[in-house]
Amino acid sequence: MPEIQTTKMSSRGQVVIPDAIRTKLGLEPGVQFVVIGEGDTIVLKPIAVPSMREFDEVMGQAREAARRAGMKRSDVASAIAAVRSR
Repeated sequence: MPEIQTTKMSSRGQVVIPDAIRTKLGLEPGVQFVVIGEGDTIVLKPIAVPSMREFDEVMGQAREAARRAGMKRSDVASAIAAVRSR
């Protein structure tokens, strides 16, 4: 069951995440979040550096998708050059 607590926003827009939730999620000072707002809902998602295993899995999936799409290394280099020139 999710931990549910209340908090309030300061006049400077700061919100305190209650200690029990910080502890449960292992949140340390300085952690950065992605903030998503939709309708009356706000989601804070901690930004975490993936492990090398997770990174390798994502790269493998990307390589497989590129292979299925018929992309070549030169296509990737061209795409990078095009984005950098903007």
